[in-house]
Amino acid sequence: MKSSPARKRLLLINPTNPYTKGLTVRRESLQAPLGLAVIAALTPSDWEIRITDENFKKFKFREADLVGISALTATANRAYEIAAEYRSKGIPVIIGGVHATLIPDEVAHYADCVVTGEVEPVWSRILTDFEAGTLQPRYAGYLADMSASPIPRHDLLHPGYLFGTVQTTRGCPMNCDFCTVPTLNGHEYRLRKVSNVLDELERIPQKLIYFVDDNMIGANKESHDHAMAIFQGMVDRKIDKEWFGYVSLNVGTNEELVKLAAASGCKMMLIGIESEKVEQLRETNKKMNLKIGPENYRKVVRILHKYQICALGTFIFGLDHDRPEDLVDRIYYMKRSPFDVTQGTVLTPFPGTGLFNRLQDEDRLLCKKFPESWKHFHGTDIVFRPKLMEPSVLAETSNLLIPVALTRNSFILRFIRTWWNTKSYRAAIWAYATNMNYRMIALDKKFEVCQ
Repeated sequence: MKSSPARKRLLLINPTNPYTKGLTVRRESLQAPLGLAVIAALTPSDWEIRITDENFKKFKFREADLVGISALTATANRAYEIAAEYRSKGIPVIIGGVHATLIPDEVAHYADCVVTGEVEPVWSRILTDFEAGTLQPRYAGYLADMSASPIPRHDLLHPGYLFGTVQTTRGCPMNCDFCTVPTLNGHEYRLRKVSNVLDELERIPQKLIYFVDDNMIGANKESHDHAMAIFQGMVDRKIDKEWFGYVSLNVGTNEELVKLAAASGCKMMLIGIESEKVEQLRETNKKMNLKIGPENYRKVVRILHKYQICALGTFIFGLDHDRPEDLVDRIYYMKRSPFDVTQGTVLTPFPGTGLFNRLQDEDRLLCKKFPESWKHFHGTDIVFRPKLMEPSVLAETSNLLIPVALTRNSFILRFIRTWWNTKSYRAAIWAYATNMNYRMIALDKKFEVCQ
């Protein structure tokens, strides 16, 4: 009897940044590498697939015929280290993801193959070329048809993640100055089939769900209707999950959407606030926030509270219009704001953004030893020279102020306030747990100036 050929081995790797060890206090609450699970779903059954995830265990060499690595800017150096180990043994390495899309020419020095953009349209061709011995050095993925997107292989992800991750849309029509999404996923807002999303939700073992869309409700009626169809489907199918996701301030303009989201299990919505001041919003090109206005933030949060949903507001320190006193104002605004959870990060100019290009043109980047310096681009290191203060002042002021907003007593008071405002003990627990997680991260890794 003729023996069947050995299955080809595909190893997919999610690297971490060893330098940011302090930012991974609660590994189980991190985002699972959903992109690798998508690649696994696109791979034919005659391949043996394994996902190695450094969020839980440091990489250890495993035999493979082909290696795929997905890298963020902050994890690029670690990706290069792992790639070098395989390439030294003659095993081809593919690197894709955000960083490869933003700076493909750099990544090409450290990989046999670079994939830019979205991988779905080109993955089949990549495997065909590899099997034929004609793997190309570069593949340009284009914007995928989300209606044909496969259900990711959640069964291959590490079981230690607290949240199951789901994506329902891609792309963003906004053009925020610091955001990489338009470069990676384009401005066109693309929607997954509702039935496909619901089928995926039914397969995920976790009770808690994180919708990883950059803005799951979008900015027009079509996108709102799509989100509402998912929420209604969760209710109709009795999908018993609790979830949170990213939305924009316009969530407050559609109360029916909020009501349906709550019925489907929504406990928290994250809104990118960035600043409570108009000049800083203009600087970052946050058109939605400017249109609705900082004076209306409270109204939006009240609508979420009405339906027992807590609000997470994210804020940025170190904007060009920020003086030290503006940082003080922002911290105290965060503390007094209607938001149940607040998160503060230092402005980070990722490559491929208008912010990065402007700072580079103005010679204001402090970290220029690329690729080594990419390890500092994670949100707590100051990697540029602010316009109205010294980098050391930004770091020192942030380190003095952040603990003011992160005291245990303040979180207990917020817990009580959230419970009172939402009339939901579960929403209050969500807010308290998230605040405590941010507290651990902030106290474990101080803001530092890139050296």
